[in-house]
Amino acid sequence: MKGLKSEILRLLREDEEFRYAVAGLIGLEEVLKRLDRHEAQLVKLREDMNRGFELLRRHIDALGARWGLLAEESFREAMAGVVERYFGGRVRRWAHYDEEGFVFGFPSVVEVDVVISDEEHILVEIKSSVSRADVFELWRVGQLYERVRGVRPRLAIVSPFVREEAKKLAKELGIDVYTSL
Repeated sequence: MKGLKSEILRLLREDEEFRYAVAGLIGLEEVLKRLDRHEAQLVKLREDMNRGFELLRRHIDALGARWGLLAEESFREAMAGVVERYFGGRVRRWAHYDEEGFVFGFPSVVEVDVVISDEEHILVEIKSSVSRADVFELWRVGQLYERVRGVRPRLAIVSPFVREEAKKLAKELGIDVYTSL
């Protein structure tokens, strides 16, 4: 009996045809087929979940962007109210068609908030986050403003999140940065 057991185990290890024959006799073939079907369904389920998560991420990103715009607009309105009421300054939105493409490299409308107080003009950019590109853009807008209006403005950025490389560039360009971080 011990020899027969050893022989069967050897055949199972070494003889693929014998192994499949035994699997078929004890019903493993059906179990393996079911596992294959379940694996395919599981893969489809994970793919569906990934699509769902991607869609959710896009919705959250869109909501965050919208919230950032609303927060910027709220802060802009509050700043205008305080400056005008308590300091006698004026806050305006300056929009200029940059036909030569000085700021962006192609013709476009350039917009920025301007605080005017005692003949001092301060261009203020309010953003939910600030990169080096945002700093450079404000600097170029300042140069355009000086060309068009004949007044050299001070430049300021207000944001809850300013990247370190943006802070460094702002300092080099003489732009004031107001942030909580």
